[in-house]
Amino acid sequence: MFLAGAQSNAGNPEADVETNTGLNFVHRFVPADDARRTPLLLLHGTGGNEDDLIPLGARLAPGAALLSPRGQVLENGMPRFFRRLAEGVFDITDLKSRTHALAGFLAAARETYGLPAPIAVGFSNGANIAAAMLLLRPEALAGAVLMRAMTPFEPDALPDLRGKPILLLAGAMDPLVTPANRQALAELFAKAGADLTDHVLPAGHNLSAQDLAIATEWLGRHGSAAPEAT
Repeated sequence: MFLAGAQSNAGNPEADVETNTGLNFVHRFVPADDARRTPLLLLHGTGGNEDDLIPLGARLAPGAALLSPRGQVLENGMPRFFRRLAEGVFDITDLKSRTHALAGFLAAARETYGLPAPIAVGFSNGANIAAAMLLLRPEALAGAVLMRAMTPFEPDALPDLRGKPILLLAGAMDPLVTPANRQALAELFAKAGADLTDHVLPAGHNLSAQDLAIATEWLGRHGSAAPEAT
């Protein structure tokens, strides 16, 4: 699928990748090569864009459809998914509003591209809005891989996350996410009934090879349907 007026990309390995300004979010979509793989919703960190996590998604879940929106907030020219008042201090009203907006975009994208509910793969700011979506709009996601996430807010009521698979990947030396904060998020998901896998790795805020290995293995178990009997 291409934008009107786009040039042919024959021979380009990303020829099926579209940059789309419709559906309220600038985004890229890569159709699935393996229909058994659960689609991934790729959510970048501060300063990223719709291109950043496409290679990561292809590495973590080969053959899966990839949907990668760009955050609509600019902080000193850097895209984010919601506003913050200071480092680690979120504008909660804006966060909740933009979480609902992202869920609305996702519903429209699923209809447009014919997708089932995806697994969110978010890093930093993207992981935070994915966590917020699990708390506010849990029906929108089939699960989530949250890398360097913080607790977005304390919900008024716990969502029903019974059986929903969630992978938390934290860095023990992360200067941005305190141990108490990451533990609070894990406890919140556990109380809501999520099928939670929680790892604290010997890393900082940036991702490590161990993050990628764990996420790949986890998505292999939770992001693939069983093959049909023949």
